[in-house]
Amino acid sequence: MHETQFVATGDQVHKHHVATTLNYWDDPGDGSHPTPIFIGRGRITNERPHRAHNFMVTDISGDEDKYLLDTHGFQYCYHESHEKEFKDEQKIQTKYYEECKQLLKEITGASHVRIFNHKVRRGPTQWHHLGLKNLANRGPVTRTHVDQSYTGAELRLRWEFPKEADELVKRRYQIINIWRPIETILKDPIAVAGADSVPDADLVGAEMTEDDFKGESWVVRHNPSHQWYYKHRMTPRDVLLIKCFDSDSSVARRSLHSAFEDPTYYNGESRQSIEVRCLVCYDA
Repeated sequence: MHETQFVATGDQVHKHHVATTLNYWDDPGDGSHPTPIFIGRGRITNERPHRAHNFMVTDISGDEDKYLLDTHGFQYCYHESHEKEFKDEQKIQTKYYEECKQLLKEITGASHVRIFNHKVRRGPTQWHHLGLKNLANRGPVTRTHVDQSYTGAELRLRWEFPKEADELVKRRYQIINIWRPIETILKDPIAVAGADSVPDADLVGAEMTEDDFKGESWVVRHNPSHQWYYKHRMTPRDVLLIKCFDSDSSVARRSLHSAFEDPTYYNGESRQSIEVRCLVCYDA
């Protein structure tokens, strides 16, 4: 594959659009369910077949304000964290979690945020295919997906709030991932798809068990109409909010996401990033 770079003039931002491939679930066409994924005891098993398809991923640098959670299913924002290394689990789960909760409340107006887990990624590209199934080698996920299906979102809500869930499902709630670089991102950036370019018919529920929680995510059937975006050269101050679910059906409800390979940085150092998964609840 090749990379195309658009050099702007005047006050415009230099764009770095990327021609690449994105991996979609290889639907066998016989009605069978996607192969379940198991994560736990320090290991991961993911044997789902995927197939690469060509796409152009559009660099939105300079146009970030045009893409919002309720219109596209994702949103970029500027936020500096006091945490820099993300190596101390206690600091992540106390100080950084609190920063993430406040950030989401400010952006969404939500009344309550429950963080249910996080993932730090420092491993190599294609770590699954390299046989690195130990989670200590966790690298970028180069497969198009949504972390929770509509069913999976309610399963997670009921798991986190077993006593309050019957009341919470009557009000608006969301699942939003907060994705942040630990070092400036060149190799294996993350792409997000505009929600309005992805019909529900392209999404297939897929079982995923993590520790004791059996949930459901979405794998994706290929559709050339999907529109993919990213921000080139994200720094630790650049945060991407990815909506995985929204109970409000009048707005964008979810955004596909996937890491992808940029040929320009093929031989670069492994990407370092952290994503925090959040249940976002409202009073009405």
